[in-house]
Amino acid sequence: MLVIVDLDDTLCTTWDAGKRVLMRLFLHLLVKRRFRMIKYLLFRGYRELEGIEALHRMDIEGIIEEVFRRVYGEKRVEGFSEILELVDKTFFSSLKLYPDALPFLRNLKEMGARIVLVTDSSSRWQRRKVKHLGIGDYFDDIIISGETGYSKLTPHNFKLALSRFPDDEVYVVGDRDETDMAGARAIGATGILVRRGYFRRKHIRNADYIVRNLNEALEVIKREHGLKNRAEA
Repeated sequence: MLVIVDLDDTLCTTWDAGKRVLMRLFLHLLVKRRFRMIKYLLFRGYRELEGIEALHRMDIEGIIEEVFRRVYGEKRVEGFSEILELVDKTFFSSLKLYPDALPFLRNLKEMGARIVLVTDSSSRWQRRKVKHLGIGDYFDDIIISGETGYSKLTPHNFKLALSRFPDDEVYVVGDRDETDMAGARAIGATGILVRRGYFRRKHIRNADYIVRNLNEALEVIKREHGLKNRAEA
């Protein structure tokens, strides 16, 4: 059994940490009188970045640079380093595992599953998150878009995971339909969408199952695994 799992907003509280960053950043920008950037954040201009493939391979510094370029016409402005330091400190002080993440990973290991983390963003940024959260030993492999050159908007990294651990029983667990669930469909896996985080209200087209948390995702995997074993008996 192979389980491909997402990191951000599936195992850890990335969007909750991101909201704390936005609040702290808003206050900082207000003091610095950066009203154009404040307007951009208030009207959620950052949503335009969701579908840009290149940004899915960037770390937070690259994304912030892109936002500044869009708002001010340049990547770096006065006080940029101070903003990066604020964002970094606030984000990692707020980033936590969901309470159901460790039980989910432990149970999969007890079932004998291979677990592959497939995640977007830069290598440095994602591996730092994994180390910060203390979950690296649970994964048989970690595939990051910044290392492969392909984001999860394409099925490349899901196919790569399957090629490294060939199996006829494959599950993909993630929070985003157009990446995680589309990737599951592309490799013939069972897609389990966890409705939480930034994308929880998005329209769903590709998931086989929709669950509220990883406890429910685990129950789906156990049930499907049991059915498969009985069918083969």
